[in-house]
Amino acid sequence: MPGSVRQRQPGVWELRVYVGRDAEGRVRHQHATFRGTKKAAERALARMVADVDRQPAVVADSAERRWGPATTVNDALAGWQANGWDDLSPSTVRRYQNIWDNHIRSSIGTRKVATLSPYDVERYFRELKAQGLAEASVRQVRAMLHRACRLARKWSGGALPNPIADTELPAWTLADRTEVRTPTVDEVVALLQAAADDVRFAVLLRLVAATGMRRGEACALRWSDADVVAGTVRIDESIVAAEGGAVVKAPKTRASIRTVAVDRASIAELQRLRTVQAKLAADCGDALDEDAFMFSNEPGGGTPPYPDGISHTFASVRQAAGVAADVHLHSLRHFQPPPSTR
Repeated sequence: MPGSVRQRQPGVWELRVYVGRDAEGRVRHQHATFRGTKKAAERALARMVADVDRQPAVVADSAERRWGPATTVNDALAGWQANGWDDLSPSTVRRYQNIWDNHIRSSIGTRKVATLSPYDVERYFRELKAQGLAEASVRQVRAMLHRACRLARKWSGGALPNPIADTELPAWTLADRTEVRTPTVDEVVALLQAAADDVRFAVLLRLVAATGMRRGEACALRWSDADVVAGTVRIDESIVAAEGGAVVKAPKTRASIRTVAVDRASIAELQRLRTVQAKLAADCGDALDEDAFMFSNEPGGGTPPYPDGISHTFASVRQAAGVAADVHLHSLRHFQPPPSTR
């Protein structure tokens, strides 16, 4: 499976892997941006190629596809996936796939678009609410269905209806909404103590609690982002989970790019972690440069940590600490007031 590495600027590489052709015969590639050394970029490319090789062959969407009475909601979603999802971010694609698999595919997904009524769809939304799905999640389900059925209507030349267009969501009261619970000081201390044997994760956990940064932002931190003299950390990238691994992503807004103040004790822990990471790299015949990812599992820090892996580690630490299950990694963002920025 051919692939290529192209330098976009010093320390920034574009990785590209050929994945086949679409229904119109156009060549398709999987792209990723990588920051680090060329050697690390080549290793990342090799992993991308291997992941693409393991995936089942992509079957081009047939140009003969019939959009008509037999078209199901799953067909509409599959058509949108084949002709539109490439324009979405990896995290959005992953979220849509999870929603489809968990809430649509085996239920309303099997229904024929032409036979669905707004009544059927609204009853389905109420069933999702009764199952405990949050308002935001049901709203996303509706948005996906609306987009897929609108496209199916267009591709059928108006022969198919869009049964989602006139639907309304159920009402959620304050009692229905689950607020994110802010952990107590004792709970945060217990989490840090339970993570103490893993200095890499312990420092990440401490930094999230001290600054309120997001999981993906913590995963994207590089050693060049830390100013130990000024006591600050620069946040200007994020890591998102995608097919085949973690991908570096630019922030959505300029406001997401910020420099946050960090307490001296946390800065000291960062310095301790750097010493540990540098020794690990040296033991493996590598070096820890400024562009290395702080919390990487790889000697030399060439690859960022996988966000879902961080969440799984947090779940294990939370259990070991005896902290309630309603405290999530995201809950730590609320532990501190909004951090000061520069």
